[in-house]
Amino acid sequence: IEGSTKLWEQHPEAMKAALAKHDSILREAIESNHGQIIKTTGDGVHAVFGTAIDGVNAVIAAQRKFQTSEFSKNSEVSLRVRMGLHTGEAELRDSDYSGGTLNRAARIMSAGHGGQVLISDITAQVVREHLPADMSLLDMGEQHLKGLLRAEKLYQVVAADLQKEFPALNSIPTATNNLPTQLTS
Repeated sequence: IEGSTKLWEQHPEAMKAALAKHDSILREAIESNHGQIIKTTGDGVHAVFGTAIDGVNAVIAAQRKFQTSEFSKNSEVSLRVRMGLHTGEAELRDSDYSGGTLNRAARIMSAGHGGQVLISDITAQVVREHLPADMSLLDMGEQHLKGLLRAEKLYQVVAADLQKEFPALNSIPTATNNLPTQLTS
């Protein structure tokens, strides 16, 4: 949740209800798209999916729900949720997943803004041919993400009924960051 610390400071009671609704929306979107929540992070979740397109469908379904007037009208606080997807192997240890794939997914998410869905290059390669007609990928260029040695080419998932324009990504500024270009499926 973008700005969650400030929201908790300013609206602690309203945030309790909003976070419960947030968790419910995410759980429903994940589970209805063949995913499983593997970890909660206070105001976020990590989930796994059998296919990358299931992950994309889940985050788009969740973003659509967050942006509905019903969700906004029933909350004193407006939650702006950023989401990131990465495809790779994760290590299962003591009933918990860990490893570089989860770390990279978390960094991809944190580079975005509330309402934005970012995916890695590998995820884009896997889902590109399976995107519904109302979705496309916006090339965000190579991004140097906090704590990661290797830059990651990122794409924004664009859906007709979701916000498309956002400020520059929250990556580590470098000369290799490129301007966005639109790719269609």
